[in-house]
Parts: sequence; structure tokens; C-alpha cells
Amino acid sequence: MPRRVIVAVTGASGAVYGVRLLEHLRAAGGVETHVVVSHAGALSASQELGIKRGGIEALADVAHGVSDIGAAIASGSFAWESMVIAPCSGKTLAAIACGFADNLISRAADVTLKERRRLVLLVREAPLHAAHLRNMQEVTQMGGIVFPPVPAFYHRPRSIEEMVDQTLARVLDLIGVEHQLAPRWRGVAAPESSPGT
Repeated sequence: MPRRVIVAVTGASGAVYGVRLLEHLRAAGGVETHVVVSHAGALSASQELGIKRGGIEALADVAHGVSDIGAAIASGSFAWESMVIAPCSGKTLAAIACGFADNLISRAADVTLKERRRLVLLVREAPLHAAHLRNMQEVTQMGGIVFPPVPAFYHRPRSIEEMVDQTLARVLDLIGVEHQLAPRWRGVAAPESSPGT
């Protein structure tokens, strides 16, 4: 059975996370990718990256329509290891938190949780109000991982792409895919001794 990862792209800002994740999964090899792009996700990708839905879908092995509730990934009997929603809108977060499987993205996420598989949500919203925080807590208590794509700077990124890839390096760690995307933290280097000490 091939290793399978589902990637969903929803309407929050940050379509680059989903697109780059699909690119990295393809480069890693040995992973069968399934993608679902919401209508709002397609709009955001077009606005932010100048890429159409078909361009995103071409990066995956299998593409599913967001309204296709009869797709293979709507059933737990279709085996996959993990699902990443990148980016994850507040609406999608709320649907998952409430078990409201009204489209293929929230249904596949619901199945991922009930089958005790790995679900990672790159929730992209700020500032947060109480409902956002409650929904994050609910998803966490159900076994999902809420991972807002907050950039790190200890590796001194020189471009937006390096900042995105540092976040995706952590995501790939979470879903067990090996990579060489970003340097790993090895502790603070000891300061050089000053003369006379």
C-alpha cells in the first residue's frame, strides 16, 4: 500500500503553504498525494500566486472536487496516513471542530480524526477571537494538531520562500516525511571569549 497524504487548500491567505507542500511531497518521492482545493482556496491562490486551480491539482497524484462527497477520501476504509490543511481558514476550522462535514475537506478531516490518523491544520487567522480559540482547543482535544504558520527567524531567512519552507519543514516532520528543507536547531553557539578572559 502506498503512503498517502491528503493536502487541502482553503480560502485563508497563504496558498503558498499548500502549493509548496505539494511540491516538496512530490520531490520526496514515495508518497501518493491527494489534493482538494476549496472555491475560496482557488480564489486566494489566483490572487496571491497567479496560479489556477488546475495548476495546484497538477502537483498532486490525485485531485478531488470539494463537493465530491463520494470520493475515496470520504471513507475511512480508504487508507491514508495524514492530512494537512494548508492554509486552514477559520470556517474550515469551525466545521472540523463541530464535526460539520459539509464538503470533502471537512469530511476527510473528520474521517482522519475518527480513524486516529494525523491531521495538521495551518490555521491562518489573526487576531483571534474566543470562537477561534475554542475551535482550536476542540480540534486539539480530538487529536488534531493546530499549527499556525508562524515564521521563525533563528535560521536567518533571506526570502519569503525560506520562511515558508522552514514552516513546512516542521509540517513534514509531523507527518513523518524526510526532508532537507531547513537547518535544525542545534543550540545557541557559545560566544567567543574576549581577550583577557
